[in-house]
Amino acid sequence: MPELYVLRVFCADDGSGGNPLGVFLEGGEVAGEDRQGVAADLGFAETVYVDDARRGHVRIFTPSEELDFAGHPMVGTAWLLARQREPVEWLRPPAGEVPVRAEGELTFIAGHPTWGPAWEFLQVDSPQEVDSLTGPPDDRPLIAVWAWLDEEAGVVRERVFAREIDIVEDEATGSAAIRLCAQLGRPLDIRQGRGSRIAARPLADGMVEVGGLVELDEVRAHPG
Repeated sequence: MPELYVLRVFCADDGSGGNPLGVFLEGGEVAGEDRQGVAADLGFAETVYVDDARRGHVRIFTPSEELDFAGHPMVGTAWLLARQREPVEWLRPPAGEVPVRAEGELTFIAGHPTWGPAWEFLQVDSPQEVDSLTGPPDDRPLIAVWAWLDEEAGVVRERVFAREIDIVEDEATGSAAIRLCAQLGRPLDIRQGRGSRIAARPLADGMVEVGGLVELDEVRAHPG
């Protein structure tokens, strides 16, 4: 049976929080026509199938569709490959080449702001207003709601809702962090969801780097 690694990506400093992620390091053990169904059954925001670990070829599925790029799956997969196979300098989802680097316990990837879902952003007046939300404002399908926790230091409070891709609320969203960082044009320390943390910074080539801590929760056999 294929082995499924269950991670949490963009964890807080104490290892709590983070967005759950499923990764099949031997993606070829799950047939292409079965991958969407497996991702739906698992119910994670994203599930990754690694088709060529050495070359970094991967595919990413939400419970309802395949994505060309997503941030927390790239960070988690890069972290896992470094520990279970070999470190990689690039991952190659359908969107393009994703550079990878490590800095201490943190894993970083970079993506282009045009990759991934087309997030809408709504800035509100206070972190308390973000916290008080019970769902996406006006039931918008792909929206990140944010406020400054500390504008001078670049610290943001954010929650992300993705009804369009069958994710009621995403705990930590790398692709949204990339777009917000590109829009604001400055490094950010994003505190998202119930307890996740994303570091983001714009790069000179128009890409944006995001990174954070990853924890491995379990490894289990999956019928595929």
